[in-house]
Amino acid sequence: MKNIAILGSTGSIGKSSLQVVEKYPERFRVVALAACKNHELLLEQAEKFKPRVVALSDPEAARALKGRIKNGPAVLSGEEGLLRVAACEGASFVISAIVGFAGLAPTLAAIRAGKDVGLANKEALVTAGDLVMSEAKKYGVRILPVDSEHSAVFQCLNGSGEDFQGSIILTASGGPFLGRRAEDLEGVTAREAVSHPNWQMGRKISVDSATLMNKGLEVIEAHHLFNLPAERIRVLVHPQSIVHSMVEFPDGSIIAQLSVPDMKAPIAYALSWPGRLPGVIPSLDLTRFERLSFSKPDTGAFPCLLYAYRALREGGTLPAVLNAANEAAVEAFLAGEIGFNDIPAIINETMQLHTRRDLTDEKRVIEADSGGRKSASVLIEKIKRDKRRKTF
Repeated sequence: MKNIAILGSTGSIGKSSLQVVEKYPERFRVVALAACKNHELLLEQAEKFKPRVVALSDPEAARALKGRIKNGPAVLSGEEGLLRVAACEGASFVISAIVGFAGLAPTLAAIRAGKDVGLANKEALVTAGDLVMSEAKKYGVRILPVDSEHSAVFQCLNGSGEDFQGSIILTASGGPFLGRRAEDLEGVTAREAVSHPNWQMGRKISVDSATLMNKGLEVIEAHHLFNLPAERIRVLVHPQSIVHSMVEFPDGSIIAQLSVPDMKAPIAYALSWPGRLPGVIPSLDLTRFERLSFSKPDTGAFPCLLYAYRALREGGTLPAVLNAANEAAVEAFLAGEIGFNDIPAIINETMQLHTRRDLTDEKRVIEADSGGRKSASVLIEKIKRDKRRKTF
């Protein structure tokens, strides 16, 4: 029996994780759950899975939950609550699925508590990958990828050893705006941007998919997970989302991992590795697909991918600034404050304003994140002022 803690249990990854756990009650037990502020859903999850402890980062939501739980788990709140769930004594495996930079500290807490981590929070590796991987090695824990692309690479590389000399190919669906030119994207709405053609995801990651920033973040994540330089990590657009990623070996052979697009598959693989769980997702019927197509990404219309490669190559604090600017810009776009094409513009200018520093510790990561958000916020306010002037 594997005891599990889930960080981000009310999000899409968290809910899918609980579906896998529910299907295999003889294999997995939930001992701790944490979320941001959805106390209604967390209450339902707590009543169903009966964890020992739950936490909400929003103190007001935690108070609301505490008033409704009777003879249930301990209810914690704030960042301290998330850290205690991450390091929960009864858990041996932590699924880290909190969205954004907020997931870094709990991920590190889980590692330092000796927990193996199923990592869905890509921002932890994007902003502080060297630190996270160093701590994992120090504490002797495994980091198993939950992103479908990195899980696919992990599966393709199984048994090839740490001296892999080939390259990896991450696939991207292209999002809802595949084929559009930059000028065609000026007036797109948040509702259009979050309407992903193949995957059911949260709003923030859906926008990241639409801008190709999600793929850029995954390139940086892959660098840390598989110890590969930027030039050996490629991206191809694959609209069918059937081939989740590929590995190319030095002899020219390519191995690909295929399945229906369902996040329960990589979650189940991370939970059961090195084994596999049957019946988690439907079998793939290849006769339904007359063709599986691949093309190069259009970085003219979607330049965020280029910015991520730049951040990876320059390293240091720049990836943290890239991520901070993106989070601030996406939040403003979802709030209707800026346009879709303003997102890459804000990221690019924020990166240009930043003075790169070596990434020596967590404090420097936090400083870079804070500085990136402040710079991006100034740019966002300028765009908002310009919009008001045009209105009047």
